[in-house]
This record gives sequence, C-alpha cells and structure tokens, in this order.
Amino acid sequence: MSRTAPDMTLKMAREVLGVSSASTPAEVRKAFRAAAKRAHPDQGGDEGAFRQVMDAYQRLQDPLGDRFVQAPVRARPTPDPDLEISPKLALEGGDVDHRMPDGQFIRITLPPGLRSGDKVQAAGHELSVYIRAHDGVLVRGDDVWMTAKVAPGLLKKGGRITVDTPLGRRSIWIDRKAAERGLVRVEGEGLPARGRREAGHLFVRLAANPGLADSAALSLLRRFAAAWAA
Repeated sequence: MSRTAPDMTLKMAREVLGVSSASTPAEVRKAFRAAAKRAHPDQGGDEGAFRQVMDAYQRLQDPLGDRFVQAPVRARPTPDPDLEISPKLALEGGDVDHRMPDGQFIRITLPPGLRSGDKVQAAGHELSVYIRAHDGVLVRGDDVWMTAKVAPGLLKKGGRITVDTPLGRRSIWIDRKAAERGLVRVEGEGLPARGRREAGHLFVRLAANPGLADSAALSLLRRFAAAWAA
C-alpha cells in the first residue's frame, strides 16, 4: 500500500529519522512519529522536510528495494505493524491492501470514522491505525484540516468559495471574522461519529493567491451582504 522512495538509500533514510540498522521496528515508528511532528507544517515545520520524513519511513518499510543491499535482512521478532491509511479512507471507509510482516498482502475492509490509534483485527494481527497526510489533507484527532487558495480580496471582506474536499466539492461561506483570521470551520464535516467519538469538523486554512481575481458575482454578493448588514 505504501509508496517506496526509490531515490533514498537505507542509510539516508536512517539519518533522516535518527535511527540505526540495529533499531527495532517499534523504535523506527517512534522516531518517525517524533520527526513527523517536528517537521509538520502545522507545528512550524517545512513541507519539504515533512515529505522527506514520510519518504524515509516508507523507505525503511521496504529495505529490499535498495539495489545495493546484497546480504539478506536479518529476521527478528516484530510487534504487530501499523496500518497506514489516507484521510479519505478514514472518512469513508472501504477496502485497503496491506502488506503483513511476512510479505503477504491482504485486503482489509475498514469502517468509516477510524482514528489514529484505533485497532483493527486482520489475519491474526491487531493493527494500529495511522492516518497519514495526503494531498495536503491531514487529520488531527476528529478533525480534518486542509488549505484553500483564495482571492486576496476575500481575506478582507469574506465571501463564498468552492473547495474540493476528500468528500467532494463543498460550497463554504466565509464571514469577515473568519476571513481576517484566515481559517474557517465547517461543522460536522470532519471524521464521522464512531463509538464514543463525536463527529469532527473540517478546518480550511485560507491562503491568498494573487493570481485569483474576485468574480463579478462575488463582488455583487459582497455588496449585497454589506447593504444588508448596514
């Protein structure tokens, strides 16, 4: 299921995560989570560094993909692996192909509303769910976060935008307060309720794109809203 980073050697991958060839899978996962948290754009990190961390972790999941590896990989007891899924799969559920520690691929049917840390039983293993960021969309707790490029004028006065979300296109009204803050919350559009977890929300960060001009319809709508509020 995971994509291998063919241009990254095992040595490079270990250096990125700060692990060694003697590190256990559990230690690699722990180092990966810490590095991902540090590099995540939401935590003040850099998108390029975050992608490098993701590639390094994926590279270490496929050590035999390195054409320079000649000796066989030493077998060692491993704990049950993580099951990495996309935000869309967490939202909607569905089938996913997963590679087990013995190299066998199995198909798992997942329910909608899984959170990171949830457990899934498959082929005699208890897999721990991890929701990875994908295509600029990430999951934080129950909530889904993404960024939308908007016309600069919208960040001053507000207006309506259409956003492509993991669940399809959504029309979102942005009031002036949300526009000034650069962040709008859409109630109930995050992960669906599951068990004791309530439905989350969709948070859309608003980033100005100078290449986008305000449409005539949007300008007319803003004038109408201003007149109505007066």
